[in-house]
This record gives sequence, structure tokens and C-alpha cells, in this order.
Amino acid sequence: MDGTTMTALDAVTTADLGAARMQMALSLGWHIVLACLGVGMPAITLIAEWRGHRTGDDNYRLLARRWGRAMGVLFAVGAVSGTILSFEMGLLWPGMMGTYGEVIGLPFSLEGIAFFIEAIFLGIYLYAWDRLPPVPHMLSGVPIVIAGVASAFFVVTANAWMQQPTGFSAVDGRIVAVDPWAAMFNPATPSQTVHMILAAFMVAGFLMASVYAVAMLRGRRDRYHRLGLLIPFTVAAVITPVQIGVGDWAAHFVADNQPVKLAAMEGVFETERAVPLHLGGVAVDGELRYGVEIPYGLSLLAHWDPNAEIAGLNEVPERDRPPVNIVHWAFQIMVGMGFALLALALWLGLCWWRRRALPRTAWFLRATAVSGVAAVLALEAGWTVTEVGRQPWIVYGVMRTADAVNPAPGLVWGFVLVTAVYVVLTVATVYVLRRMARDRPVPIAPQERDVTGFKVV
Repeated sequence: MDGTTMTALDAVTTADLGAARMQMALSLGWHIVLACLGVGMPAITLIAEWRGHRTGDDNYRLLARRWGRAMGVLFAVGAVSGTILSFEMGLLWPGMMGTYGEVIGLPFSLEGIAFFIEAIFLGIYLYAWDRLPPVPHMLSGVPIVIAGVASAFFVVTANAWMQQPTGFSAVDGRIVAVDPWAAMFNPATPSQTVHMILAAFMVAGFLMASVYAVAMLRGRRDRYHRLGLLIPFTVAAVITPVQIGVGDWAAHFVADNQPVKLAAMEGVFETERAVPLHLGGVAVDGELRYGVEIPYGLSLLAHWDPNAEIAGLNEVPERDRPPVNIVHWAFQIMVGMGFALLALALWLGLCWWRRRALPRTAWFLRATAVSGVAAVLALEAGWTVTEVGRQPWIVYGVMRTADAVNPAPGLVWGFVLVTAVYVVLTVATVYVLRRMARDRPVPIAPQERDVTGFKVV
């Protein structure tokens, strides 16, 4: 085979690898938002229903009922995108699944069980609004919450294994001594699963609150809309400072176990001590420039020692380094959005402590209206750090992404097709949710009232 043919073959392989990575990124980035709503929204809905049952306030129960309807739509769409992802694992990355499928198959199997439990009880919950007394109906929603959190846990353990592969031995290129439980409960599992589950509640809470903030900015300042903002916002606000502490835990784990990823996150090219923390900055010619330096900051945060040594990217060959600017800026966005949301949560907390009321300024509503987008940006940026920061490894230190991709040509057409599917799903989902949002609660005669005291038209 001549050099020209080899060059062309390499170009096709590179293009297909890029297409496979973009397709996986699109699918994961799209699905993860719905997954967060599937984890956080049921718990927030049950809180509203419980408050309605306890206080007798029909506004709580109407909110719970409408959120339940939205949950049904989002669950159905999430089932589609989740199915696409499951197929992509085998179609795009047969090298990994064929080699390590028996190692990481357990969490995927358990996630399937959790998914079916969630689907069954969601059906019961939605169907039984007018057919069960209030307390049994609320109890039928508890398995939805548990199954949603369990589903997220199981899936994230598989990704954690890709960061810290354990539970097997390799002999002459063969995988032996497989321990699926050790693989699932690998060293990265605790910090990564907790970080993701808390992020899910934050995304769900801030996204739901942002809808009602927009409505209040348009003049709908009644109790129904105030509660619609306050309930999910409070859940997200309480979790935000906890999440920042968990994020610090996760960052320490990266510092101890994935030093190359940490170096990319902070733009550290040379191993040194007393390393400053950089705010902003761009990697140019092997150096992070234009950032604001905080002396000793990175050494102190990573190892609780202002003179601690931080390994630089120079410790590994250039072919083993992740793309620095993408990882660095994704990390900056995640942290920046996290602290912005913390400030917003403290704003509400201070006003509630002083006056037991929402802040009176419209700027609070404007900030809340964009908080959902900010939470999603932080989520997507965090996953970018996790996945791109691991490159060029699909299984960290064991298998390269290029060795796992499907060798068949034409993967770029699969990316085009999947992109079209997600465009259709996005348009359809937004259309249905907007139609549901335009439904208005209308009081009806006492003899015709359902459990909410309202009908929806």
C-alpha cells in the first residue's frame, strides 16, 4: 500500500472518530438534561403535593398535578434519548464494549430495572390522581423518586469506572478475574455519583423556577406563580452550597488520581510547586496566558498545602494530553456558574430570613429566569471536563478512544441522522410543553371539583 493510500485511510479514520465523538457528545449532552429532570422533578412534585395535602391550599395541588403531567412527557422523551444512547455504546464503541462489556455490564442491567420501576409507578401516579386518596397517591410517587436516583447512580458508576477502571485483570490481552461489583464501586464512584445526583436536583429546581420567574416578569404575581417559583428554587438553593463542597471533594480526587486532567483543567504545563490558581486565561504555545493569578491558590486547593507540587502536562507525551483550552474553559464555566447560583440562593435566603418573602426587585426575577440556563451550562461544562479531560483514553490509562471506535466507514452519516432526530425531538418536546404551559386553571362548581379543586382547559 502506497503512502497516498495510507494518508487517505488515516483521514477517513480521523473523520469517523471525530463524528463518533460528536455524536456521543450530542446524545449525552441532550439526554443528561432530561435525566436531571427525571431525577429531581418527582421529588419537587411530591413536596408540592404534600404541602397541598397538609395545608389544604389548592395552589400546591394544582402545581403538583401540572408538574406530574410534564413529568410524563419528559419521561417519554427521555426514554427515547436513553435508548439511542444505549445503542450508541455498542455501535460507536465496540472496541470497549466487546472487551470490557462483562466488566461494566452490571450497572447497565441494574439501571434497566430501575427504569422499569420508575415507568410503572409513574404510570400509576399519573393515572391515580382521581382514583386514590391523597396519602396513597403521594406514596405511589415515592418509588419514582427512589428509582430515578438509583438509575442515575447506576449509570454514573459505569462512567466512573471509565475514569478509574478496576474489577478485572488482563492476561495476554484477555480480560480475566472479572469482579463486576468491584468495577461498579470503583474509587471514582462516591464523589462522581454524589456530584451528579446533586447536580440533577439543582438543574431541575432552577429550570422549574425559571419558568415561573418569566411568568412573574410578565405580570403574573399571584400565589400560584409565587409558589411555582419558590418550591423548586428552595430545593435547588439548599443543595447548591452542598454541591460546591462535593465539587471540592471531586476536584481533590482528580488531583490525586488524574493529575493530567487537573493539569489541563488549570493550564499547568510544567511541574512545579506553589502553583497559582488562574481565573480565565488561554493556553498559547505551551503556556497559559492572560489569566488572573491567585498566588499559591492551586497548590492550596488541590492538596491543602500552599507549597504542594502540581504535576504538569510535561509529565506525559503530547499524544497523551487532553485539549487544554476546552477542558480549562469548561472547568471555569462550571465553577463560575456554580458560584453565581450560590449568590442567587443566598440572596433569596437573606430576604426570606429578614422578611419571609421573595426579594422585591425585578432583578431577582431576571436572575432566576436565567438560573435554569446557568445550571444547564454548569452541568454540560462539568461533563465536558469529565469526558474531554480523560482523553485520549476511553478507559483511563487502559484503552484509547481511537482503539475503541467502530472501524466501519461512514460514521459521519450516523451523526447527521442522530442530529436530525434530536432536532425533531427538541421541537416536539418544546411544542408540547408550551401547549401545556398555556393551559390555565379555572375554578369549577363544588360538585364537579376533582382533588385539585380546578379543571385545566
